[in-house]
Amino acid sequence: MKRLTFLCLFAFASSLRAEDPQPKTAEQILRIVRLSYALQNHKMDGVLRDDASGRVEPMELNMEKQVMRFRFKNPPPEIVHLDLNTTPATLYQVRPGGSSEVPASQMDKKVRNMELNYLDLSLGFLYWPRPQHLGEERVTGQKCWKVRVTNPNLKRQGPYWTVDIWVHQGSGGAAKMEAYDWNSKLIKRFQVTKVQEVDGATTLKEMKIESFNPFDGARKCRTYMTMENPTKK
Repeated sequence: MKRLTFLCLFAFASSLRAEDPQPKTAEQILRIVRLSYALQNHKMDGVLRDDASGRVEPMELNMEKQVMRFRFKNPPPEIVHLDLNTTPATLYQVRPGGSSEVPASQMDKKVRNMELNYLDLSLGFLYWPRPQHLGEERVTGQKCWKVRVTNPNLKRQGPYWTVDIWVHQGSGGAAKMEAYDWNSKLIKRFQVTKVQEVDGATTLKEMKIESFNPFDGARKCRTYMTMENPTKK
């Protein structure tokens, strides 16, 4: 089987092999997605680009020892790192003098004023309990499992109530995501638009991130994430 690498946010090495037993439950599917991130070990340069204004934010993604580190280069510089050694993964901001965990109250804040928020970087929804398996669908012609996760916070904290995740059956990576607010209205969509061949694998080249007005469904903003070829450690 040709090794494929699709993703919801960032490139990773495929964790599924043809001889592996296929997952049967939603939790088993999400476990594969989480493992895919933990196995990464490379460095990538890229940019976030606002579609309306053309403004760009250069970034560096460094993945090593189950830690994903995002470094944004424009002033004011910012470093955010995601520790995948914990369950759920823990998101930290690095500041002069040390680092601190990003609090739940800040998860809905935009990263660099783009359509990514800190919850997106934290991958926190991949750990929400009692996911639902919604069957199989195709995304850009590829067979995917569709899984729905629901925010367990009884106080309705956080930007998303539910997130639908389409997981590519050939690689175990998330090919598409749609996030809904607490009134079940679509507010965010992630979609891989371009891929690139790297060492026999198909990995991310470009991803489109769109936000929507929950009242009329109109698209509000669009950000593109474009990545260069990864450098192995």
